Amino acid sequence: MTERTCLSIVLAAGEGTRMKSARPKVLHEIAGLSMVGHVLRAVAAAGGTAASVIMGPDREDVAAEVRRHVPDASIHVQRDRLGTAHAVLHAREVIARGFDDVIVAFGDTPLVTPATFARLRAALADGAAVAVLGFEAADAFGYGRLVMEGGALAAIVEEKDASEAQRAITLCNGGLMALRGAGALALLERIGNANAKGEYYLTDAVALARAAGLATAVVLAPEEEVRGVNDRVQLAEVEAIAQGRLRVAAMRGGVTMVAPETVFLAYDTVLGRDVMLEPHVVFGPGVTIADDVTIRAYSHLAGCAVAPGAIIGPFARIRPKSRIGEKVHIGNFVEVNRTTIAAKAEANHLAYLGDATIGEGTNIGAGTITCNFDGADKHPTVIGRDVFVGSNSTLVAPLTIGDEVLVAAGSTITLDAKDGALVFGRAKQAALPGRGAERIRLNKERRAARKAKEKGKG
Repeated sequence: MTERTCLSIVLAAGEGTRMKSARPKVLHEIAGLSMVGHVLRAVAAAGGTAASVIMGPDREDVAAEVRRHVPDASIHVQRDRLGTAHAVLHAREVIARGFDDVIVAFGDTPLVTPATFARLRAALADGAAVAVLGFEAADAFGYGRLVMEGGALAAIVEEKDASEAQRAITLCNGGLMALRGAGALALLERIGNANAKGEYYLTDAVALARAAGLATAVVLAPEEEVRGVNDRVQLAEVEAIAQGRLRVAAMRGGVTMVAPETVFLAYDTVLGRDVMLEPHVVFGPGVTIADDVTIRAYSHLAGCAVAPGAIIGPFARIRPKSRIGEKVHIGNFVEVNRTTIAAKAEANHLAYLGDATIGEGTNIGAGTITCNFDGADKHPTVIGRDVFVGSNSTLVAPLTIGDEVLVAAGSTITLDAKDGALVFGRAKQAALPGRGAERIRLNKERRAARKAKEKGKG
C-alpha cells in the first residue's frame, strides 16, 4: 500500500446550523482536536499522500485548521450546495493529476480509524473500482441502503428514493467511499441529479460503475465508527466513544485508572507504563507522562511533560510549557505555568509557580507565589538547587535565587540572593496594647446591632 498514491478529499462545507454555534461544525472538538483534524490525521495515517478539503465560503478558520495539519492541502470553496458529488468535483483539477486511490471522507465523521481507511484502499488494490464503507444499522431509518445482487454491491439507494423492499435492508452506507484513481474523474462527471432532491449524489457512482462492468466492494465497519455529528447531543455521544477508546488503549498500555469513566484524555496524550491515574483527572492536548508517575484526583494537565516517578496533585494544575522533573512532588492546589522544575523538588501546598526555573531538591513552601507579571510583561524567576522557600513567600520577578538559599517564611523578595544566603523581607512587627481587645468588642457590638436591626425589619 505504501507505494500507491492516495488523494483524500474531505467534505467540510457544512455550517452545522443544528450545532447552534458561530463556529463551523467541523471545528468542534473531540478529545481536544477538531473533527476535521481527526479525519485528516486518520487518512494521513492510512497512507494518504495528498489532501483536498471542500469548505464553505468565508471560512478562513477552517482553512487555517486544515493547513495546521496538512500545510500543502488544496482548499476549495463550495458556494452552492448541490450534493456530495458536486462537492467532490470542486477538487476536479487535483483528481486529474492522477492518483492510484481517491478517498472521499466527511469532516464531521471523526471516529473512522486509519485501519478502516486502509481497508478501503486495500479493496481498490484488490480490483474494485469503487469501495464503499458499510455497516449493519440497529435502526436503518434515514440511511442510504446498500443494495446487494449476487453477493456484490449493485447500488446505494437514499431513504427518500428507496422502495419498500429496499427500506427493509439493514446494510447501510457509512458515507465514505474510495475510487480507483484512473477512472475516478470520468465516473464522477457522469453522475446526474435525477432523484427526489435534485442533487448530485456521490452514491450514484456505484450503479454507474456496475453499469460499466467495473467491480464494486463493500468494506464493513462497526456502526459507532461511522457516526456523524449534527448537534451538541451527538457531539457528546461521539466524545464518549472517543474517550472510551483512549482509556482502553491507555490501560492496555500499562496505565492504571481507578475510575476510568472519570478520566478524560486528549487525542495525543502519551502515558508511560505503571502510571496511576486517580479519579477525575483531565488531560488537555500536548501532555507526555513518563513511567511510574502518579496523577492524583482532580488534577488538570495540558501542554506539559512529566518525568518518571513524579507525583502530581490532588487538585493540581500543570499548564502549558511546563516540565516536571524526575520524582518531583506537586501537591494540592499548586499551579505550575511555563515552569521547569528539576528532579526531587517539591511544592506540596497552595503555590503558584509561573515563568520559573526551579533547581533540584528545592522545597517551595505553602502559599508561595512567583509574581511574574508586572501589568505589561512576564518576567522569570530562577531558583537554584536545594533552596528552602518558607511558607507565604512572595518572589517578585525578575529574580534569581542561588543554590542552598533559605528564604524566611512570610517574606517578599525583590532582590537577587547569592548562594548560601538567608534572606527575608518582612515588615517590622509592632504591638499596640489593648487595641486588639477594643477592636474585638467594637466588632461584636456592630454585629449585634446589625442583627437587631434585621430582626426588627422581619
